[in-house]
Amino acid sequence: MHKDFWAGKRVFMTGHSGFKGGWLTLWLQSLGAEVTGLSLSPETTPNLFTRARVDHGIASVFGDIRDPALVRRAMCDAHPEIVIHMAAQPLVRYSYANPLETYATNVMGTVHVLEAVRQSPGVKAVIVVSSDKCYENHEWVWGYREDDRLGGHDPYSNSKACTELVTSSYRQAYFPATSYSTHGVALASARAGNVIGGGDWSEDRLIPDVIRAMEREQSVVIRNQRAIRPWQHVLEPLGGYLLLAERLYTEGSCYAEAWNFGPHDSDARPVRWIVERLTARWASGATWTPDQNPQPHEAQMLKLDCSKARDRLGWQPRWSLGMTIDRVVDWYRAAQSRQDMREFTLGQIEAYQTGASAYA
Repeated sequence: MHKDFWAGKRVFMTGHSGFKGGWLTLWLQSLGAEVTGLSLSPETTPNLFTRARVDHGIASVFGDIRDPALVRRAMCDAHPEIVIHMAAQPLVRYSYANPLETYATNVMGTVHVLEAVRQSPGVKAVIVVSSDKCYENHEWVWGYREDDRLGGHDPYSNSKACTELVTSSYRQAYFPATSYSTHGVALASARAGNVIGGGDWSEDRLIPDVIRAMEREQSVVIRNQRAIRPWQHVLEPLGGYLLLAERLYTEGSCYAEAWNFGPHDSDARPVRWIVERLTARWASGATWTPDQNPQPHEAQMLKLDCSKARDRLGWQPRWSLGMTIDRVVDWYRAAQSRQDMREFTLGQIEAYQTGASAYA
């Protein structure tokens, strides 16, 4: 990422109070960007937004992307050059119980953001953040490519496939390559794997569930221990988003398409491996047990093929999964000891940017 590019850039971001959004907001601030965030209030206590003082130095708007007038007004007031849409209902199991909310947020929320972009003449680059679960999952062993079929068994996954279709439709109908020079918007989507990192206290997510249990010195109950996911530190895809936004801004529509950002194949590991590594690193007698209760359907095998991002963007993962888990434990241990978590988080961002790659 080029600090001279981001210095002074006006960035409008949805979902800035969330886990991924909080990390990206801090990173953009460290690069000198002028950030306006639109999001619901933080949903958990504690949360990264408060602990790391994410709102310090930005314009923060609390509201719901299901309200099109609010989205339009917030974007108009921000006069952005770059828009990064991250707000979403992000949980598979929650989507089974709340499908209407899931589709309204993930699909129509995206429509509202893109409609606001149409009415914001200063916007040049837009990234819609989707999910690796947008693909029609065949439980095969090789990674999904950007041109593989979209689908989704559960409402969350299907809503992300719909988000991709909405993004593609707007790109072709309103921001086509042939008119980039006059319309000025290059629109891309980004599909990331399972992200982990410090500051995630969400319910029904693996790392937060394990951390909560370990802090309470309780045994961790784990479901789907054999499920394989493309695990990566949250900074990995965020770095990809920033790099992609630069290319969209400077080179336009030749980068306006879908992009995968996931780990190397060696870091697509089963849930059990993650839990064992995490509890061993935490120490203090942490233990876990498998959940024997019936579970709603979730894909058991999921990998991403990120060849396109590597070859065309020059992006690739920097931290191995083992190093990532070490960084996660370091973060939560620092939070336990009441350190300044804004400075600690910015320190991990700086370490990611300047440190040697674990894959070198």
